Amino acid sequence: QVQLTESGGGLVQPGGSLRLSCAASGSISSIDAMGWYRQVPGKRRELVAHIGEPANTHYADSVKGRFTISRDSEKGTVDLQMNGLKPEDTAVYLCHAVTIATMMDYWGQGTQVTVSS
Repeated sequence: QVQLTESGGGLVQPGGSLRLSCAASGSISSIDAMGWYRQVPGKRRELVAHIGEPANTHYADSVKGRFTISRDSEKGTVDLQMNGLKPEDTAVYLCHAVTIATMMDYWGQGTQVTVSS
């Protein structure tokens, strides 16, 4: 089992920056990939960025060049540095982890990011 806890959300003005952090606990060594999704009420949950081994990254087109994902596999943490934030980035951001051996997905509770002047 894996538990995920996010931190770092908040209110920021357009063009500003935020850093989201997620810490895993439990069977950290079983995690194969971690990442971030976001969800807006009434819309589908969408992938923001994901990072596997060895540090293979994938970004949504809408955040390329603005967001950077990083991971510490030994500590079970994944961070998302978000620069150049836009109002359309406003959403609940959820941490995600996957264990291929057991084909399990794990989700955090989510952290609100609001971009507004």
